[in-house]
Amino acid sequence: MKLKICACILILGFLFSCDNSKAPSTYTSGSVNILVDETFAPIIEDQAYVFESTYTEGKLNIIYKPENEILKLFLNDSSRVAILSRQLTASEAKFYKNRNIILRINRFAVDGLALITKRGSVDSLITVNEIISVMQGKPNRIKNLVFDNPNSSTVRYLKQLAGVTEIPKNGVYALKSNPDVINYVINNPGSIGVVGINWIVQPDKKMEEQVKKIKILGVKNVTGKPGSDGYYKPNQNDLAMEVYPLTRNLYIINGEGRAGLGTGFATFIAGERGQRIVLKSGLLPDSLPSRQIIINNNN
Repeated sequence: MKLKICACILILGFLFSCDNSKAPSTYTSGSVNILVDETFAPIIEDQAYVFESTYTEGKLNIIYKPENEILKLFLNDSSRVAILSRQLTASEAKFYKNRNIILRINRFAVDGLALITKRGSVDSLITVNEIISVMQGKPNRIKNLVFDNPNSSTVRYLKQLAGVTEIPKNGVYALKSNPDVINYVINNPGSIGVVGINWIVQPDKKMEEQVKKIKILGVKNVTGKPGSDGYYKPNQNDLAMEVYPLTRNLYIINGEGRAGLGTGFATFIAGERGQRIVLKSGLLPDSLPSRQIIINNNN
């Protein structure tokens, strides 16, 4: 009888030791689900690729969805790590506060919303007042304004800018994705699309030829605000000088409550290597990476 009991204990022990899903993750090993606003897919794909190439025992399961869907999953405890273009509201943060989990929030980049149109179009400049006007459904010279998704952070951003709760029924359209926006403005001259600058600076291979067919508009801010003295574009210089009007911060929000792989990824993105990836992407890093200059004195 004792032998049977011992044998059962040994078998159970072997099974539990082989169950990798029960093993806790560390900063560089294990697996974790990362919820990501799909607007920022290009930059996060780059970050995840380098992270996993460096830490081969870590597996990042990236879930790309519109902002509204990301928030629902994050607040339903489907995943405890999310990348968004805004912080949580006090009521949203209560979900974790009630569980005595401290949320760790790191800003790692600044993004510029690019207004694009077909290359060769007469339009090269636009004002924030014109954007607000079309979002409010007022008569405007803008033929069509198109977004990536009705539930996206881009739509939410411009609705807040214009002080509206719904987009107009005419003249403003939400499609399905950023590539859809780029294709739409190419096929519909006179239309203006709204995309994150990363989609223009680092397009995937499928979109490289399409991106060559568009141009980025210069944007002038509302009188009295930074960037109201001229027309600026969402390049890193104008983002750093804080003169481009349409900017948003990128945050990684970590509710793991322990030292897991999500924390390791957040630390990587905020570190020098991750910030260099941000710099290459066209976005503005939260902290500019240092540069070493070696001078050889042969005299």
